[in-house]
Amino acid sequence: MPAPSDPTGLTAATREKLKTVSTATLCTALFKRGLRNQFIQDVRPLNDSLPNMVGEAFTLRYIPAREDLNPITVFQDPTHPQRVAVEQCPPGAVLVIDSRKDARAASAGSILITRLMVRACAGVVTDGGFRDSPEIAAMPFPVYHHRPSAPTNLTLHQALDINVPIGCGDVAVFPGDVVVGDREGVVVIPAHLADEIAVEAVEMTAFEDFVTEEVLKGRAIIGLYPPTEQQSKDDFAAWRLARGR
Repeated sequence: MPAPSDPTGLTAATREKLKTVSTATLCTALFKRGLRNQFIQDVRPLNDSLPNMVGEAFTLRYIPAREDLNPITVFQDPTHPQRVAVEQCPPGAVLVIDSRKDARAASAGSILITRLMVRACAGVVTDGGFRDSPEIAAMPFPVYHHRPSAPTNLTLHQALDINVPIGCGDVAVFPGDVVVGDREGVVVIPAHLADEIAVEAVEMTAFEDFVTEEVLKGRAIIGLYPPTEQQSKDDFAAWRLARGR
């Protein structure tokens, strides 16, 4: 099944813009376009000291494990989908794993995630859990999950499909969608909207920074946020000029 849009690829300029904005601002920009369900639910960063994660989605889908098909020996197969996904996820992309919101068994562990980091991928997200989470949390690599989970993925998860549309934390994720993570969580931007959303979010961030400074000075919200008074618009224009934003 193809994606519902015709992605042109994430440009370097858009990637850099998205590194400077919050998932909260992106969610508002998406909401203005009628997209209400783009924030992956119950997923948090293991290391919240890192910059934004930005990359195109490369997906892996798990189904519930069937015991006769999922013994430990399946890892000896060089075509095992989990291992193949780790080796095929492109540099600059985010591996997004559909674990059916089931963190009772791990979606992956520190060795596979280290491989993604060394291959210059942009990050990894699951709506399940990762094992070796203390080691992963110390890595300089963006990783998002629901909670730590020590049992091997084979316990409950059977890797099946690579780079197909999936659900992750109640969000539809199509290959090539743009995935952005910050200290709050992860948002998924349809590929065809990424450029315009990035431009709008940068503009929104500048205005939000101006409003925050004004509120810290004691200014009231009414007429300022949103800027329904002309004085607020004039003050923002002067603020931007003074700061080169």
